[in-house]
Amino acid sequence: MPNSCVLRQSLGLLSWLLICFAVSALGALASIEARDFYATLVQPSWSPPGWVFGPVWTTLYTLMAVAAWLVWRSGGIAEQRLALGLFLVQLAFNALWSWLFFAWQLGGIAFLEVMLLWGLILATLMLFWRANRWAGLLLLPYLGWVSFAVSLNFSLWQLNPTLL
Repeated sequence: MPNSCVLRQSLGLLSWLLICFAVSALGALASIEARDFYATLVQPSWSPPGWVFGPVWTTLYTLMAVAAWLVWRSGGIAEQRLALGLFLVQLAFNALWSWLFFAWQLGGIAFLEVMLLWGLILATLMLFWRANRWAGLLLLPYLGWVSFAVSLNFSLWQLNPTLL
């Protein structure tokens, strides 16, 4: 592989990592007080401890970036406009959830939004699968975690009606 191709591929991967972690940082801004707020909520018995979320999301954002990079490599933006565009839309909804739930403490609206996010992830996964099967597979943990988040959001909202 010529050096210019390696450089292009490396810059492409770096770009997708930067996009994903910029969105992560935007969501993190809304979550500055999340650890304290989360600790005050009545939790379902199956709720994970707060420290779990950071490592899980770091892993998921990395997998999402690699998946987007693989799709980008399968024809570039011109051929993968729909898949990559939908990927960016679901990323925006991902960041929005943190604002709805943690910053604005709107549990019911956050629940509706995370269900919409789940559908966007599923649609993105299907488009990614068509472009590159590995890219689709890399989104499965993300879909699984957001499936869990839908249930957790609903439970926390129901258990904490005065806070959410």
